[in-house]
Amino acid sequence: MLSKILIKNYILIDELELDLAEGLNIITGETGAGKSILINAIDIAFGAKAGKEVIKGDAEKAVIELTLCNKKQDLSELFDENGIDNCGCEIVLSREITKTGSRSRVNGCLVNQEFMRHFRELFIDVHSQHQTYSFLQPKYHIILLDAYAKNTCGVMLENYRKEFYAYKEMQSKLEDLKNSADKTEEQIDFLKFQVNEIDEAQIKSANEDEELNNELAVLENVEKLKDLTGASYWAISGDDGAIIDALMQIKMNLSKASNMDSSLEEQEGKVIEAIEVLKDLSSNLREYSSSLDNDEEKINSIQERLFLLDKLKRKYGGSIESVMAQGEKLRQELNGIEFSTQNIEELEREIIEKRSKLELLAGEISEERQNYAKVLSGLIVEKLEKLELPKVKFEIHFERGELSANGFDKVEFLISTNISEGLKPLAKVASGGEISRVMLAIKTIFAQSDNIGTVIFDEIDTGISGKTSQAVADEVKALSEYMQIIMITHQAIIASKSDRHFYVKKTQDGKTSVDISILEGEAKLKAVAELAGGEITDESLKFAQTLMG
Repeated sequence: MLSKILIKNYILIDELELDLAEGLNIITGETGAGKSILINAIDIAFGAKAGKEVIKGDAEKAVIELTLCNKKQDLSELFDENGIDNCGCEIVLSREITKTGSRSRVNGCLVNQEFMRHFRELFIDVHSQHQTYSFLQPKYHIILLDAYAKNTCGVMLENYRKEFYAYKEMQSKLEDLKNSADKTEEQIDFLKFQVNEIDEAQIKSANEDEELNNELAVLENVEKLKDLTGASYWAISGDDGAIIDALMQIKMNLSKASNMDSSLEEQEGKVIEAIEVLKDLSSNLREYSSSLDNDEEKINSIQERLFLLDKLKRKYGGSIESVMAQGEKLRQELNGIEFSTQNIEELEREIIEKRSKLELLAGEISEERQNYAKVLSGLIVEKLEKLELPKVKFEIHFERGELSANGFDKVEFLISTNISEGLKPLAKVASGGEISRVMLAIKTIFAQSDNIGTVIFDEIDTGISGKTSQAVADEVKALSEYMQIIMITHQAIIASKSDRHFYVKKTQDGKTSVDISILEGEAKLKAVAELAGGEITDESLKFAQTLMG
């Protein structure tokens, strides 16, 4: 329910803070005072369009803040998904409108208007003479009927929907398979050629071309490598002036010197180590030089291999790694086509079987719905008769449509309020007063199961009087036992039943403003009397006293 409204610099309101009651909140006031201004502000807070024209006077911004007390909805998942702090029962919505745009917050966290409009559907239901009620739309009628029949249809629909979503998934899979299989024989042959071309290359690794280029560089420079490594060998170990011979002489000299000065033994050791390193290097160079072979046949083989790899790289992505990846992708595509061709017929058979099962389940749901529809129609007629529509006829019409998440039923509420007229869709009922009473009847029947906490009625009692007003007042009061009602009314009998009475008036203190006050006691009595008689007299006061009990 809506527990508090705070408004600043909005249209004709400077600043306003109101606490609302849980039950029936009535709004009355002078003609032209702007009673709908409060309803519009609530709607804007919940994401309705609002431009800079709603900002009062020269103010920089308009602010509307609503405090909700949530006792019916589990919002933990919705809040988690949108990064909103969950503060338990209390929820604070705010909308700030500036000359350049607007910002909305829930519990201090910024949200977009799409989120706010979704949030609105969970918490409030606004009805006026000038808007299209959600319940007038046929798509809403099946939801209402299923809500009424939820004890039986709820479980049946849950089982049906599991099968239906599996059916839709199978259809999607079949479409994908057909798209994969929908290739010409020429395209399939080309795929096979590409896969074979890459497979036959038998690529060893992602860097095979680098390894081959290194090997080729060695083979193409055998003579130079022999000359360079041979010269290095002879410089180390040759017969004339070799490095090792010179080091051996140094070793002998240091050996003699260390006999005279032991501190030179460390230096002698370093020379010995150097000799051993050079001997090892000399041996390696000799072996390397001997292994070099000017193998023209191997050179040709490597060049041919590199030519093949370069050709594949040009065709399939520029690197050996991309060639290997493309080969795997093409192989999977080819396997998919072969799989598709084999499995399309099998999947088509499964889809036919699944559809047959769905048809059976949808038929059972439809039968159950029609049973409940008769009971619900009777209840609605009973309510409408109490609301002074004695000749009313009401029927829930069924047509068979395509299978959907709701089965195959297309449901529409039909009504006739005149004995001489046939049944018509709700949307084509001409009288606003009749539409209001149908809506009120439906709302009352569903009150105990409806999760919406607040219903707003904007002058739905226009065009009714006398016994009809009394009947509407009784139903509105009964409805307020289950949910919060905020209602603009011109009817004294409805206003008399309020749990909280708000009075709207314009003030002219150098500038036009709207003031909204809570009426209690004598002030409330006078307001009801004024509604009843047009002015406050002893007679209208006495009548108001009677109405208020």
